[in-house]
Amino acid sequence: MPRKQPPLRRLTTATRWPVGIVLTSWRYMWRTTPLYRSEEQGSWGDDAPPLLPDSVNHEGIQRVGHGAGPMFRRRYTAVIADSELSPEGLMERLTADLDRAAPTEFATFKKLEGEKGNLQVGDEYVVRMPGPWDGPVRVVERTPTAFRLATLEGHLEAGQIRFSAETDNGRLVFGIDSWARSGDRLSNLLYHHLRMSKEIQLHMWTSFLEGVIELSGGSRAEGLRIHTKKLEDFPPEVLADSDDPPSTEALRALHDKPLNFDLADRTKFTAEKGWHIDDYRQPLPSEGPGPPEPGGVWERAKQLMLDYEFADPKIVTAVYAEDAELEGRDMLLEARFWNLIRFRFGVRVGGVVDQTCEQDGRDVRIWGWSYRTLQDHLEMGQMDYQVWKWADNGEVEFRIHVVSQPASVPNPIIRLGFRLFGRREQIRFARRACERMACLLAGEDVNRAADAVAVRDKATV
Repeated sequence: MPRKQPPLRRLTTATRWPVGIVLTSWRYMWRTTPLYRSEEQGSWGDDAPPLLPDSVNHEGIQRVGHGAGPMFRRRYTAVIADSELSPEGLMERLTADLDRAAPTEFATFKKLEGEKGNLQVGDEYVVRMPGPWDGPVRVVERTPTAFRLATLEGHLEAGQIRFSAETDNGRLVFGIDSWARSGDRLSNLLYHHLRMSKEIQLHMWTSFLEGVIELSGGSRAEGLRIHTKKLEDFPPEVLADSDDPPSTEALRALHDKPLNFDLADRTKFTAEKGWHIDDYRQPLPSEGPGPPEPGGVWERAKQLMLDYEFADPKIVTAVYAEDAELEGRDMLLEARFWNLIRFRFGVRVGGVVDQTCEQDGRDVRIWGWSYRTLQDHLEMGQMDYQVWKWADNGEVEFRIHVVSQPASVPNPIIRLGFRLFGRREQIRFARRACERMACLLAGEDVNRAADAVAVRDKATV
């Protein structure tokens, strides 16, 4: 996965955001460069993105199939007269430092992987723009007159972009070709429906073309051309490609991540110290008195817990290795907010309970497991899931115990959003999990309106 910039460098870049936004808006409103824009319907057969070379690292690449909304096949073109450089010379000068052409008050390229100097296959960059987001990319092709980048997980787009130079009738032609969908539904809303991101992107790449013209030592021979093809129909194999690679690779990356809280400090996990302590108890259909019945409610609830089926997939889904031992298993959770934004974070199963014990003078059989939050999670803490059966009367219960507090989140937008909505979404997840478990075991519609679920806050664990 791409490395992050050092905090000081990120802070330095971030200080340019307000100035960059003002300058970019001013230049956008008052630019005099003639632009010739055209758009038509495209087709997959003619406008599909180029294949990724087998020789490059595919880990973490955000392909077209991983995105949302239509794909746009776009070409930006600049014709340059009297260039001092050949196509090879221009590309050599440009790839030594992409910021030579970039509108750096608005967007800057920072190399995170690879040697300084000319860009090579396998190098990784992050494109920093006004706002608290990164645009990570990897170089997947490099020739004397062209290079191609693929977006990485976390980018606002899913696809590829290619930069090339050639001669035509004695003039130098520089082109930028992109094949991309929005990275998620929120990005698609801003780009395709509200068109905000679309205009920002157009300004960025046309400004890049102007930077290339200046870098070449020549002059613009004609207006800049932007031709767009829109594709809304994709072959099944393209959409099927969206299911696995990034999730599988992100799951593997969890192996070396530590917990984001000190488990040995659990005596301080109290409400007075800022921790939320929640208990949820959901009655399930009863069995006969005695131990759990073969194939009965208790055993079926246990299987639903093993398969993470109690979680509402509209709120949270999980990716994990099914053949891995439950104890110590890494799980990649994907949470959805308003079905527009997706957050991915890791947890690790920290304990499995399987016991018969006495509670308040009654025998009860308990089975369950818990997971704990890993580094980069939005929260810190642990969630315990258990199914109980009381031997004296056959009552069965599903219980969730939560110890949590917000984690330190560097992104100010996400931090604010989590403060506003995080607690509400956490409670919603747990309540819905209880209701869904009851519905599945009763054979009822899991989409019915939620029943009341008993919740009580404790002062200590």
